[in-house]
Amino acid sequence: MQRRLHGRALDIHIRPLNEEKAIQSAADLLGELFVFSAACAAIIYEVQRSARSEARKEEIRKQELEAIKKRLDELDMEKQIMMQKVAEMEMRTGGGGWVFPRLLNFSLAQPAAQRGGQEPTAV
Repeated sequence: MQRRLHGRALDIHIRPLNEEKAIQSAADLLGELFVFSAACAAIIYEVQRSARSEARKEEIRKQELEAIKKRLDELDMEKQIMMQKVAEMEMRTGGGGWVFPRLLNFSLAQPAAQRGGQEPTAV
């Protein structure tokens, strides 16, 4: 069939192999098939092992990302609570301006009130 495809002569007589050469050719073929199949099995095993390793790494990355998102949500909630507390403090202290000087005056006035019950003087 190959000869017909390549356009070669078809009337050539092909000599049969002697028994020793046929056995040697079959043994070579079986040996090469064994080596080829062992190499293919090793490649398949390594690819699967690598895929499992990558899947584990991806799962760890997903867990870390989830933990970061959870922490971000917690921090966002904490921020909202702090903003509410700041708004309450501003409302208690008169609604406007910077809260820190008022808190500072309060902390300085408290020891004076404890000492003699006197009112603190304006600073």
